[in-house]
Amino acid sequence: MRTLITSITLLFIGLVYAQTEQDTVPKAQVSTTMQSVVINGKTIYLTAQAGTFQIRDENNKPLALMGHTFYTKGDKRELNTRKRPIVFAYNGGPGSSSYWLHMGILGPKRIVVKDPDYTPAAPYQLVNNNYSILDVADLVMIDPVGTGLSVPLGKAEFKDFWGVDQDIKSLSLFIKQFLIENDRMNSPKYLLGESYGTFRNAGLMSKLLGDGIAMNGVIMVSAVFDLRTLIFPPNDDLPYIVHFPTYAATAWYHDRVTNKPENVYDYLNELRTFTEEVYAPALFKGDQIDIEDKRAVAAQLAAYTGTDTNYWMKADLRVTNSEFFAEFMRDEGELVGRLDSRFTGINQDLLAQEGNSDPQSDAISPAYTAGFLDYLYRDLKVDKSLNYATSAYDRKGFKWDWSHVGNEGWGAQAAINTGIDMAEAMSKDPNMKVLILNGIYDIATVFYGVEHSINHLGLTKEIKENIIMKYYEAGHMMYTHPPSMERFKKDIANFILETSR
Repeated sequence: MRTLITSITLLFIGLVYAQTEQDTVPKAQVSTTMQSVVINGKTIYLTAQAGTFQIRDENNKPLALMGHTFYTKGDKRELNTRKRPIVFAYNGGPGSSSYWLHMGILGPKRIVVKDPDYTPAAPYQLVNNNYSILDVADLVMIDPVGTGLSVPLGKAEFKDFWGVDQDIKSLSLFIKQFLIENDRMNSPKYLLGESYGTFRNAGLMSKLLGDGIAMNGVIMVSAVFDLRTLIFPPNDDLPYIVHFPTYAATAWYHDRVTNKPENVYDYLNELRTFTEEVYAPALFKGDQIDIEDKRAVAAQLAAYTGTDTNYWMKADLRVTNSEFFAEFMRDEGELVGRLDSRFTGINQDLLAQEGNSDPQSDAISPAYTAGFLDYLYRDLKVDKSLNYATSAYDRKGFKWDWSHVGNEGWGAQAAINTGIDMAEAMSKDPNMKVLILNGIYDIATVFYGVEHSINHLGLTKEIKENIIMKYYEAGHMMYTHPPSMERFKKDIANFILETSR
């Protein structure tokens, strides 16, 4: 009898503890408002849901609250809503929230900035976004865990989400469970990522396809698939090779090229040829290159970039992006932008080997941050007690795990590359289309690096034709440039309309 009483007591305590634990898990919160956007003279009424969505792990245990904003055309209960394309969008970092894309080009409102100059302090202009994609698709802006309103739940910790594979897993869980919750599993589906968001896209399109969720299309904004093209690893010539055309395009823009060609795209073709036939072979020779041949190549590099031959000789023909930021306009006391080399700023240390700030980021960040937070809490009515983290960089212990399944070799990290995932997904689903948008003045994710990655995926000719490349005379956030903003919208809208039929 005593054993029975003890068992019942322990069962009761367990139930109470489980209930208490459940009660301590924060609940998802969503604020629903009616918004509108005018596109090409037509008013589109929207239901906007901003807040958090609980995702669960494979055992149905709460894993995280994912911050998001969900825009649907009209009343979300309309039957035709499920036939509308739905776009899941995010920025990159890794560690950035999605407010850049949200307020720059995708949502119903956008921040006006002074491109390519410094935007004055408040009051900022928050205007109707005629270039929103909400006329052709519904939109879900997602903030990965650690950014926005997104936080871990239960026993999960921030570090459980901060890594290539961890990030892909949590985003795939969100997308699948969000589609089910909102009865959108049979809608045409799209991924749209910027910067690291494209690195994420490549992994997600494969992960979701493996889970039985095929994308109609994937949109890459300022892409990177192979991190070698960005980080200048020791004894690796590739990043120098793929950066050079963007250095030269920057010189073309700033009128530092003698006998400047009229058309920048013709100039880029010339640069591609020079890079492949002269520059890359010269670097491959290493210290075996003849000194006169080396000086001849240095003179060509200097002429294309509006810099000095001796600078390239001292650099052994190899100049990192950060070194270029500092050197390119040193004689004028200025730095050139990383995210967009059309922007320039004051160089406070004219002896510095590397740039110590990014003029483009300095010029627009306050406007985007203040404008978005005002819109989030005032217009979308998100609970003001919820802190919105514009990035994860200030969170204690933020560190990204760059290991990725398929990137190992000999028990070591042999690569940081999700291009392999994209190639696998596109080969398994030959209907899947990919749209890649490149800014020719983007020194953060250089267009020639994207071309190199795509040309080395090993795709069949038929599958490679499913990749569409577009170029803009702007930088990483090409949508700050009004002419590119208009083209950006047109290119994405056409892509969605053509692939959702």
